Amino acid sequence: MRRRTSPPPSPLPQRDGVDPVRVRLPGGDAWATVRDHLVARLAAAAEVIDGMLDAGEIVDAAGLPVRRDKEYVPGMYVWFHRELPAEERVPFTIDVVYQDDHVVVADKPHFLATTPRGSHVAETALARLRLRLGIPTLSAAHRLDRLTAGLVLFTVRPEERGAYQSMFRDRQVTKVYEAVAPYDAALDLPRTVRSRIVKERGVLAAREVAGEPNAVSRVELLEHRREHARYRLTPSTGQTHQLRVHMSALGVPILGDPLYPVVTGPVAAGDFRRPLQLLARTLEFTDPITGREHRFLSARMLRAWSSYDEWAG
Repeated sequence: MRRRTSPPPSPLPQRDGVDPVRVRLPGGDAWATVRDHLVARLAAAAEVIDGMLDAGEIVDAAGLPVRRDKEYVPGMYVWFHRELPAEERVPFTIDVVYQDDHVVVADKPHFLATTPRGSHVAETALARLRLRLGIPTLSAAHRLDRLTAGLVLFTVRPEERGAYQSMFRDRQVTKVYEAVAPYDAALDLPRTVRSRIVKERGVLAAREVAGEPNAVSRVELLEHRREHARYRLTPSTGQTHQLRVHMSALGVPILGDPLYPVVTGPVAAGDFRRPLQLLARTLEFTDPITGREHRFLSARMLRAWSSYDEWAG
């Protein structure tokens, strides 16, 4: 069996806390030059690619500019910085709860994406923390939805990232969330919700389907005031939007949710009025590198509970 080799290190530094794009040229002889392949593969127009090549902005593993007439070599790597999209500044701070030589635990605000993706690149928790802490190797061990606030674990050393990611994959991390949602006196709680959830690429909302459950959530009522309540949610699996789907299925959708039970569209950039009332409150695990027992608690408050009128207004 052929062993996979690791790609060479990037010859380009990060820009604004964002890694350069790495492209590996696949096997085959369909292209005469590197330029021809990039024009066929990338979404940018040919004249944009030509401009980047002429400006020396696309480089090889040695950091040397790739010429327009550079012969196509299968397996070759090239790097470049993409033009960052115009992003609305998320006007909330990200707090560092804990930091050592191996991990950083951050308390992420609502509306800030965890890692660069789509139209959110520099305005992400990862990019901000890399710049703030001066740790270019920082990586996320898992992700929180952009609309969800709370605790996120980041790794410092690339060679240790897999060990921390394995904790989440193997369900060795205890995550407890809080949510504010409608109160239903007839809803029998606590209970464990089990269902099969699928999320299709290009579709905003996930959905429940028939079949073997792949999503399990414990739902508990903490307290209630008239028509609203505060809930403790403990997922034992990690399907996309799992807690949001399960709360909606119970008839008590989380306040501020633009997707469940009805899709009202993605939250517009710059609209920070009514954050989703879901918070990753607790993160608990045994460090796979140091063996240390960790339990972290978010200091954030769900505004619809502390001041519903302020949140609703």
